[in-house]
Amino acid sequence: MDTPNQNQAPNPTPTPEPTQQLPKAQTNTMALISYIGPLCLIPFFTKPQDEFVKFHAKQGLVLFAAELVTFVIVTIIPILWFLGNLAGLIWIVFSVIGIMNVTKDKQEELPILGKFAGMIKI
Repeated sequence: MDTPNQNQAPNPTPTPEPTQQLPKAQTNTMALISYIGPLCLIPFFTKPQDEFVKFHAKQGLVLFAAELVTFVIVTIIPILWFLGNLAGLIWIVFSVIGIMNVTKDKQEELPILGKFAGMIKI
């Protein structure tokens, strides 16, 4: 009978692989398109391993949801078209703020809507 060698170390547990970092240009591009309406879904589903892209994808997804809610409300109640136009202008300003944050390599939340992005779990 073979007796196990007591000097033999047990099988080491595999170490998790480090998260793969994307090239800077690709990271910024993916983060930028997060603020362009439905295109926010592309980085949200394709690059969830990159923390910078994931942060901006969540911010963009919340902004896109706000845009959709505004569109539905204005469609149902057409007399609110002026509020829809005002909200549309605000969403454009928020998109510009998000894009500026990406170009400055910042992870700052969007005004008002940004706190809701933290509720999204990937």
